[in-house]
Amino acid sequence: MAWTATITAPAGNSPLRRSLTRFYNNRAAIAGLVILAPILITVLTYHLWWPYGPNSIDLRAMNSGPSGRHWFGTDGVGRDTLARLMQGGRVSLMVATVSVVISSVIGFMLGAFAVFGGRFADGVIMRFVDLCMTLPPVILLLVLASIAGTGIVPTIFVISLLSWPVLARMIRARLLELRERDFVVAARGMGAGFWHLLCRHALPNSIDILVVYATLQIANAILLEAGLSFLGLGIAPPEASWGNMLNAARSTVVLEQHPSQWMFAGGALVLTVLAINFVGDGLRDAFDPRSDLN
Repeated sequence: MAWTATITAPAGNSPLRRSLTRFYNNRAAIAGLVILAPILITVLTYHLWWPYGPNSIDLRAMNSGPSGRHWFGTDGVGRDTLARLMQGGRVSLMVATVSVVISSVIGFMLGAFAVFGGRFADGVIMRFVDLCMTLPPVILLLVLASIAGTGIVPTIFVISLLSWPVLARMIRARLLELRERDFVVAARGMGAGFWHLLCRHALPNSIDILVVYATLQIANAILLEAGLSFLGLGIAPPEASWGNMLNAARSTVVLEQHPSQWMFAGGALVLTVLAINFVGDGLRDAFDPRSDLN
């Protein structure tokens, strides 16, 4: 009897509980959370405890190194590096999060329309997705950025239009299998409309894909924003972002004589992206139903 109870107990747990257990047992994912949580708290609350603003100028401390007054030093015009680092993190995370939300909505809706909109809608939407996926992403990114211009809103617009086709394909694949389930066939036979199918069946059964996609894509969006800002096509000064902080410190003099102006921004970018990737990998493994077979 004890052996039987040991085997059947896990089956009684809900799928969400089993997924959370797998996530908590993933050391890399927990390490990512431990790294990510202080970064998020710091960049969201720095204005409450740090006396300097990101654009406050101290003419007496231009190009100074780390000190008791300016913990991470200052840049070439006397702005506090730590304040700009935390404001840059806030801007980068905001741009990444909003762009991922927009791309997730676009990808999910197009994938759902392709499945529940009929054969003609499926053909048109998926051919459009194929066309978007054939375009070189780097060239498309630069073209869109040059058209949209610089700033927070144009950068969000550019990044959100770049990554949704992959999600649309994943959602379509999941919903094609879901469409043949008995409860969906019965709902459609009883006259359920598109929005009912979308909210009651498609969204709950696709939430694992959306969560994993959004987590991993946020890290990619942070890198895209940093790359655009480094090239002068993303967040424009004086607004701070990790990308334009690296761009401002790319001269040989700054690289050699004032490493604090680029070292902390580069380190924050690497740590944040790694932490988000660790969490995303943990979520992907946690929501993988094949993990129950291991």
